[in-house]
Amino acid sequence: MPFNPQLAEPLYLTKYIERMGTGTGDMIRRCREVGLPEPRFSVSDGFVTTIWRKAREIVAGEITGQVTGQVTGQVTGQVTGQVDPWVMRVVEACSTKDLKSAEIQEVAGIRHRETFQRNYLDKLLEDELLERTIPDKPNSRLQKYRLTEKGRLLLGVLSKGSTP
Repeated sequence: MPFNPQLAEPLYLTKYIERMGTGTGDMIRRCREVGLPEPRFSVSDGFVTTIWRKAREIVAGEITGQVTGQVTGQVTGQVTGQVDPWVMRVVEACSTKDLKSAEIQEVAGIRHRETFQRNYLDKLLEDELLERTIPDKPNSRLQKYRLTEKGRLLLGVLSKGSTP
């Protein structure tokens, strides 16, 4: 039985959906058919479904002349099409200006400040996607964060459409 029958019926009649209750199985089957990982389902401020797509082949010279051998760790996973949506949002937001921690937290969509700091902002710093504008004073009230070279590389890859 559909969760919202009044919405499901017009979707069925317009052939936007085939029949009730087959979507999840279809997504898994279609991902397997083209050699992609199965969709990932999670609950984080709502229900989230992550569906992967194949990354385009990227020739290092198209992105920058010094990429060969430098793209490691998280960025390697991201270039192959496994970028978390919150990372994409943060990288795109930091591409235009330096942001305070609270601004990045809002862009990432994380409500709890300490969780954001520990699990999200620290990870971006550790993965060298962001850097502090005042590195000698990490707790300064004037502290902001900006993209690193690695972050700009990821942004270039994202803008070429090779993410999920």
